[in-house]
Amino acid sequence: MRKVVFIIVLLFSVFRAVSAQLLNGTNLPIMIITTDAGAPITDSQKIPGTMKIISNPAGKRNYPSDQDNPSNLNYTGRISIKIRGQSSQYPDKKQYRITTLLSDDYTKNNVSLLGMPDHNAWVINAMGFDTSFVRDYITYNLSRQIGEYASRTAYCEVIINGDYRGLYLLQEKIKADANRVNVIPIGFNDNSSEALTGGYITKADKTGGDPTAWIMLSMSGAVQNYIHVLPKPINVTDAQNDYIRGQFQYLAITSSDNNTSVTDGFPAVIDIPSFVDYIIIEELASNCDAYQYSTYFHKDRNGKLRAGPVWDSDLTYGNDLFLWGLDRSHTDIWQFSNGDNEGSRFWRDLFNNDKFRCQLSKRWNELIQPGQPLNLASIKALIDQTADSIREAVTRNDSHWGINDQFQKRIDDIKNFLGKRIEWITTNVGPYSECSNVPVPPLVISRIMYNPPSSVTPLKSDDQEFIEITNIGDEDADLTGIYFSGTGFVYQFPANSTIKAHSSLLLASNSSAFIKRYGFKPFGQFTRNLSDTGQSLVMVDGFGNVINKVSYSASSPWPDANGNGKYLQLNDPASDNSVPQNWVASNLELFDEQNIPSDLGLWLYPNPVRDILRIQCGSEIQTIYLYDVSANLLLTIPVNSHTLDLFMGHYSPGMYLIRALTGNGFVTKKIIKQ
Repeated sequence: MRKVVFIIVLLFSVFRAVSAQLLNGTNLPIMIITTDAGAPITDSQKIPGTMKIISNPAGKRNYPSDQDNPSNLNYTGRISIKIRGQSSQYPDKKQYRITTLLSDDYTKNNVSLLGMPDHNAWVINAMGFDTSFVRDYITYNLSRQIGEYASRTAYCEVIINGDYRGLYLLQEKIKADANRVNVIPIGFNDNSSEALTGGYITKADKTGGDPTAWIMLSMSGAVQNYIHVLPKPINVTDAQNDYIRGQFQYLAITSSDNNTSVTDGFPAVIDIPSFVDYIIIEELASNCDAYQYSTYFHKDRNGKLRAGPVWDSDLTYGNDLFLWGLDRSHTDIWQFSNGDNEGSRFWRDLFNNDKFRCQLSKRWNELIQPGQPLNLASIKALIDQTADSIREAVTRNDSHWGINDQFQKRIDDIKNFLGKRIEWITTNVGPYSECSNVPVPPLVISRIMYNPPSSVTPLKSDDQEFIEITNIGDEDADLTGIYFSGTGFVYQFPANSTIKAHSSLLLASNSSAFIKRYGFKPFGQFTRNLSDTGQSLVMVDGFGNVINKVSYSASSPWPDANGNGKYLQLNDPASDNSVPQNWVASNLELFDEQNIPSDLGLWLYPNPVRDILRIQCGSEIQTIYLYDVSANLLLTIPVNSHTLDLFMGHYSPGMYLIRALTGNGFVTKKIIKQ
């Protein structure tokens, strides 16, 4: 008996050694996982272990023996690991969920793996149903390229307990984080007022052991389960459940009623650009699980409900669970009306709404143009580049798992599928002429205080942030429905609010702190804080038509307004604010243009001005001061009259400030020199 046991152990050891030797060297990173005492990994509980990731500089090969050299390691440390997935557990090649830990085996350890931002929650994707091994990678990358967050990824080859497991995709798990799903994590006590409004992450999916929070119906009456991700199902309160469910129900009702009002229709509750982008990515891939399973949504505090991020894209680009007799990913069908996994009815209702569909068509036709992410040539280049990078590892993986080695054919099939798919969508998505040139108000982001110094006042630095919006038009602008799209910065203008012609308003991160610092009340208070390193601010109307967009940075060539008491100031509001050279770093004191007292009324015309500026005031003007946008005093003129004609012809185009000393005090206004 002992001899039999010895032979079995010997054969098992030989098998493991031979298996590990399949990987002698690779162009990809190598992930080596060893569970404590070689314990088997299950789907029931996390198993402790260690992980090493071998990753030499680009262009150098990686070898299993490099695990003994710290300079070759991207990561070495403790983890916990378990099998993840539901139907994806069917293949022998399992996928895993890992948590990086400190040495106490309890405290989560936020680390950067293979260049991805720090976190502790990761997925090792086996791509068990995708023998091309590129579908998830391509879909996630395309989603990020069009401006939406999707899990970052890195290919690697994996050895577990000495057993070579093949080619895997390390990727970020969907979590609330500034570098992932950028929402404020809602807490257990956030049950009223603004705190109740977010942030949430919700998914439509199989239950998989998690309780169903509520159900909705598809167009055919099929049941769709909704599950809380943030907060976790065990932590969600009744108030939180009712609130987020109410957002989905509001969407369902208003989309069914074709209510397109920006104040009480579906545009009032959802971020239309994110829903458009989600549909585009899922339909491009013809994802037969889209809308029904692994369909995520998120909502930030005070923000709108957003679709995404995309997830689980293996049954795409013509692939399906063929071993179970399924074949649903086709080039000539909309997946929200495929007669199978259609998801909640609101998806089809949105598509059938003329205004929403117009936005969808416009965005699609923009993205497929030459040089754009969804142009067929661009996608093919990405696929070829990806396939070349993993080709060597695919050969080892296929040999290990007994997969018929026709890798290039599998890649060519995807490219051929995409050619037909893009053509079909372009033909069937409908016209977009009605929304191709939608008039938007001439509003410009003209000042950005993104990193105030904390040493100037007792106030916290973040509480002194502000942005300025300027109306460069000749008429007052209606702000109803206007908001900031995207994540990380949240503000929606109140219905029926306006901004005067050639006037500005200020939005602050903390109204109370702003009043203490600047002496007057801002127009509104935004949620979250501006990034100290840079971010995109995208101001849109209720349907997502871009009014103004600026992507500022704390780095050159942007002016230095980083923690030094200055803010970014657009030199000329009529100039292109996407160009760093059109901005200056200014410390000019702020004033309230929207609420200048009538007894200090100061009239400047014409504004914008070319030559002569007429200055007129209800009370006698004692002195006029002219400043440039950087608060440099250019001119001082004694007046002692109610009017003054000021020659501006010899000044450069841009923004200037007129400060008048009257018998009733100082009053300041901006002028634009053309």
